[in-house]
Amino acid sequence: MFDLLPHINPAFAIIIAGILCIFSPSHFVRKALMIAAPIIAGIMIFQTYDPNDTLRGQFNFAGIDFTTVRIDRLSMIWGYVFCLAGLINGIFAFHEKCKISDSCALIYTGAGLGAVFAGDLITLFMFWELTAVSSVFLVWRGGPAAYAAGMRYLGWHVLSGVLLLAGAIMYGRYAGNYDFNNIGLDVPGGWIMLLGIGIKAGFPLLHTWIQDAYPKASVTGTVVLATFSTKMAIYALARGYAGTEILIYIGVIMTLFPVFFAVIENDLRKVLAYSLNNQLGFMVVGVGVGSAMALNGVAGQVVVHIIFKSLLFMSMGAVLHRIGTAKASELGGLFRSMPITAIMCLIGAASIAAFPLFAAFVTKSMIIASVFENHNYIVFLLLLFASAGVMEHSGIKVPFFAFFSHDSGRRVKEAPTNMLLAMGIAAAFCLVLAWPFGGYQMLFALMPEPEVAMEYIPYTGNHILTQLQLLFAAMFAFALLKKLGVYPDEKRAQILDIDYLWRKPGLAIAKWSDGMMTRYEAYQTRFVKNTAGKIGTRLYQVFSPAGSFSEDAPSGLAALMTAGILALALFLVYFIR
Repeated sequence: MFDLLPHINPAFAIIIAGILCIFSPSHFVRKALMIAAPIIAGIMIFQTYDPNDTLRGQFNFAGIDFTTVRIDRLSMIWGYVFCLAGLINGIFAFHEKCKISDSCALIYTGAGLGAVFAGDLITLFMFWELTAVSSVFLVWRGGPAAYAAGMRYLGWHVLSGVLLLAGAIMYGRYAGNYDFNNIGLDVPGGWIMLLGIGIKAGFPLLHTWIQDAYPKASVTGTVVLATFSTKMAIYALARGYAGTEILIYIGVIMTLFPVFFAVIENDLRKVLAYSLNNQLGFMVVGVGVGSAMALNGVAGQVVVHIIFKSLLFMSMGAVLHRIGTAKASELGGLFRSMPITAIMCLIGAASIAAFPLFAAFVTKSMIIASVFENHNYIVFLLLLFASAGVMEHSGIKVPFFAFFSHDSGRRVKEAPTNMLLAMGIAAAFCLVLAWPFGGYQMLFALMPEPEVAMEYIPYTGNHILTQLQLLFAAMFAFALLKKLGVYPDEKRAQILDIDYLWRKPGLAIAKWSDGMMTRYEAYQTRFVKNTAGKIGTRLYQVFSPAGSFSEDAPSGLAALMTAGILALALFLVYFIR
């Protein structure tokens, strides 16, 4: 039995726990499974990893070679942080008494982990679709208003899976196998798979499901949703499309457009959803560069991003749990009654803004430096601008409007103990992984190319000074705009970006088309009914016993049969002679 363990995908430890949650009537058993399953999966990853034997669980079925377990340095770092995120999510949701949320959160976590360790494209597709089916229930748990968003979310993710499978089939027929290695764009199916992966990665014009669904999900559901699908897609890009130049330009667009929408957005969870797109853009740029340093930066940024983004979503989730809203226009002054949550939010804000001594300072700079070394100077400058934008909307706006802006007069209890514990764990990692004396080296040791990573020194005078100048310039701009009264006010309105096209005119066209089709079907029904009725009435008037034809000729069934037989006889005599 123990000989089989290395050949079992660690994801199944979490997926099985999710299935058991469905049948468990005990709240504490379900929560124990949510906390224990990611730990067990992490242990399985640690015990399974062997640099000389990275491919496991291989078998042939229906002429296809499957590789269900692939644990190398690239997949291992994703696996560890997914297990850590699953543990933090389990603690954060400890107070929630819902079988569906517990079960779906575990299955979703396991599906993301399974996709990361998939060694072939068909196995990747199966876990890819499982993430969609399991996670949509976390959206719907947000209430009646989340139903439509959940349906749109499911539609996007199913489309992503269909494109991935279609491209995989084309690639498999061309290559003779379905191994999940570097694919690129020069092979059949390469572009189609990139488009499918791009949906989950939040490529421009394909990103709206993130801002649509995440803010409408449940308090705990949003934290889980923000972790796995998008980072699973970044892994797929790093595995299959490293060094694909077009990703540099796709990624830089992803870093820029959220800055402008986040500034005017009122829902702070949606602001964080936009900043999620922004951070994904840095990772996509790094994959596009494709150098060892860039891919190390991508892997490291995935780790710290999962942690600090979870921390920010948890802090806003705690506010939503106590207040009932995450709208900036209805918050403010909460530091008086939720001081610990405010501190946790500030740590997350400093981490996403890449302040020295905070998480992203040591990883985002690896990506930006690799862009500079690749001589993409315009992209380099645009990434610096996007970094300042992150400081503005996630580093300043979210904590400021939630905790320190105009006093809303709300006085509530601090977040539940389990929420504070989960936020505390995430905050500790935000600090430890950026600590200059042995902290960030632990993260570097887990990267795909640790020897290259160890050569990078983030804490240099030039880097610290440049980053501080950038961040303080963003803070000054925010303060100046607020002082002059030109900073966009929080508006009680829904902000749409490119999804305006299908949420407004697209919906109107769909309704018009549906109305026209209904009218056409009604007209067709009336036409057929009237025409058939008139023809039937006329035939009856002619051939019935009381009809006009009966006045001079025999009628009835017997006469009709006789005429038919006579016609057949004449036909046979004429053609068969």
